[in-house]
Amino acid sequence: MKQYVIDELRPEDHQKVKQYLDENYGPVEMGGIYWIPLSAEVLTQIQQQHADCQPFYVAIELHEDQLALELLVRTKHRVRCACMAYAAENQRIWLMDLADAIFKRLDIIT
Repeated sequence: MKQYVIDELRPEDHQKVKQYLDENYGPVEMGGIYWIPLSAEVLTQIQQQHADCQPFYVAIELHEDQLALELLVRTKHRVRCACMAYAAENQRIWLMDLADAIFKRLDIIT
């Protein structure tokens, strides 16, 4: 699995991030996994065409000492579909910018 990982989270930063994710993307469905809806502005052409598969998500897994952002764009409506794929470049940038914005908002230095 391709991931973007921010590691060495301090316990107090973990708590801040957990609270933020719980409030904005919770509740957690399984373990420490949050489903983040992908912005419609960054969907690929095939994802835009697959209205029945929308919305699309990326998973963020929060551990005590790290935040792992999976780079696989998924749908909750199907197990397999051509619209599910690793994030395109603009989607990776969007996801990393989202993580950076969360850390900035919470005043966490990475």
